Amino acid sequence: MKYLFALLTTWLFGSAAVLAQQSAPCCAKPAPDAMLAFAQIAADPTFMSGHESPLPFDYTQQATGQTISFTTPDSSTAYGYEVKPAQPNGKYLFVIHEWWGLNDYIKRETDRLAAALPGATVLAIDLYDGKLATTAEEASRLVQSVDKTRAQNIIRGALQHAGPKAQVATIGWCFGGGWSLQAALLAGKQAAGCVIYYGMPEKDIAKLKSLNTDVVGIFATQDKSISPAVVKQFQADMKQAGKQLTVHNFDAVHAFANPSNPKYDATAATKANALVLDYLRKKLKVKA
Repeated sequence: MKYLFALLTTWLFGSAAVLAQQSAPCCAKPAPDAMLAFAQIAADPTFMSGHESPLPFDYTQQATGQTISFTTPDSSTAYGYEVKPAQPNGKYLFVIHEWWGLNDYIKRETDRLAAALPGATVLAIDLYDGKLATTAEEASRLVQSVDKTRAQNIIRGALQHAGPKAQVATIGWCFGGGWSLQAALLAGKQAAGCVIYYGMPEKDIAKLKSLNTDVVGIFATQDKSISPAVVKQFQADMKQAGKQLTVHNFDAVHAFANPSNPKYDATAATKANALVLDYLRKKLKVKA
């Protein structure tokens, strides 16, 4: 009799557990990896066809910065282009290149930003380890070849180069726009500002909750990859994470602010630049 009672009890409790598992809500699916999502977009022929080869440009003789190297947590070496002021103030701006790589256009942009942010050290980080693309096909292959862990280690190495007391803002375009946000996440309490130009937003709300800065997003309403729907979702995710996001939409195409783009929109780019500089000056506490 005792054996039957025990058997019945085990069966009842086992059935209840099974029912509880069936009725309980399933664990939430992890958010898709943002940079993997961009890599998939970058492999799309439609996306590639929207990126004409950069216009020829040589900035070698005009550059005011220097190519530097720094160690990374994976016991390797990373490279960047750095413009250092005569009197550094402990403020840094990390510049992250488009899918073309750290080319002469990015070096010129780094110099321009340094001139507009006196006292701040401006460092363009090379996430391609020296590789450059001159065609959309080459750029797409480079995006596909980026190892996320390696890219994160390069950014961590840049943070070590800046020092533990440095305040760091980030800016990037397209591929670099997404990585600008990733760099701000990696910067932790050192993060002082973040600018995304039409880059893939982080989709993991738990990660967004760890942001220590607000974000400014520059987007294009004619962008079919980082589309208005993607931007709207980013706004909702940032709101859910309790973080501030300021979005500026321009009636333009993807990469409209890139002067190497034959479809460069000077009017929209100039307006966007003014908004961005105003933001960065406030966040880094520098005057023009």
